[in-house]
Amino acid sequence: MKALRRPSTAINALLALLIVGAAIWGVNLIRSTSSGNSAKATDIRTVTVSQGTVTRTVSADGTVESASTAAATFTTAGTVTSIQVKVGDKVSKGQQLAAVDPTDAERELALAQANLDAANDALDRAEAAGTDTTTAENEVTSATLAVADAKATVAGAKLTAPMAGTVTAVNGSLGGSSSGSGSSSTGGAGGSASSSSASTGSGGFIDLADLSKLQITAAFSEADATSLKAGQSATITWNALENAETTGKVLAVDPTATTSNGVVTYGVTISLPNPPDGAKPGQTVSVAVVTGSVENATMVNSAAVTVSGRRSTVTVLGGTGQQEVRQVQVGLEGDDAYQITSGLAAGEKVVVPTSSTTGSGTANSRSGFGAGGGGFTGGGGAPPGGR
Repeated sequence: MKALRRPSTAINALLALLIVGAAIWGVNLIRSTSSGNSAKATDIRTVTVSQGTVTRTVSADGTVESASTAAATFTTAGTVTSIQVKVGDKVSKGQQLAAVDPTDAERELALAQANLDAANDALDRAEAAGTDTTTAENEVTSATLAVADAKATVAGAKLTAPMAGTVTAVNGSLGGSSSGSGSSSTGGAGGSASSSSASTGSGGFIDLADLSKLQITAAFSEADATSLKAGQSATITWNALENAETTGKVLAVDPTATTSNGVVTYGVTISLPNPPDGAKPGQTVSVAVVTGSVENATMVNSAAVTVSGRRSTVTVLGGTGQQEVRQVQVGLEGDDAYQITSGLAAGEKVVVPTSSTTGSGTANSRSGFGAGGGGFTGGGGAPPGGR
């Protein structure tokens, strides 16, 4: 009988061990689940709705250039006999810059003057004889015009500055030939001297620029250009000058586009009233133009707003931790924050989605955070910065 009891005792001991192991495993499972739920709760990222200024900007690269330039070119063709300036020289309006050989022009003037004298003598004889003077008068008129043209040709042998400025290029050489296309000026330049004529363009025999009057030209994408207009404020940052930044205003937006390699852009001119030390034509800059701004706005970080079609929603985190999806009305869509015109109040906390999908008919949450948009709180890291 004793031999039969021993197996029963061993089996009971084994069952007891199994029961204890199962209990320990159950306790660990409960702890693990509780710990996981707690981690998820602390990983929620939120931003706080605030009051402030919402600003929207568009940006592009630009170039510094003179706001007033001129290209002076001879109006009389000939061989260049003198160049009296060099690159970097400052000149005054009307100052002589260069000259061509005037021999041919002076010979034509002498001939025209002789023809005028002869025409006047013929008119005098006709009047003294009492005959018809019509033909003689016409000859005098024609000869007078020829003299005027010849005088202009002689004067055009001297190239003078159409404006005050700095010589930026000398495109001719001694002994070379001059062209007869005239001079061009842009910006605030005054009228040209008698030896030159005004037209549009650049690249004359001698180029001038007023380096005391600078401006910025930049090419904006067609999407951004639609929101640009004269008078908008711009921030200009220099690439080559350390910590160099100043402000200006949009002066003009080109009415027609420029297309290069399939990319459509619009040229924009921006004033530069207070250039930093070291600013020179040709330098590259970054330009940010303010296209919209709302002060004292109810605002929230753009990453917290989910857009699906025309419907915008946020997830509000209550004081007890409950989450409420709420529809909101968005005003100005700023660079880092959205203006909320209804649906939220300053001080409320809004959950930032951890992921989003973009496409037609799907939810779209803009990521990004910045000044005034409300900082992230919670255990998770902030999503990447937005536009």
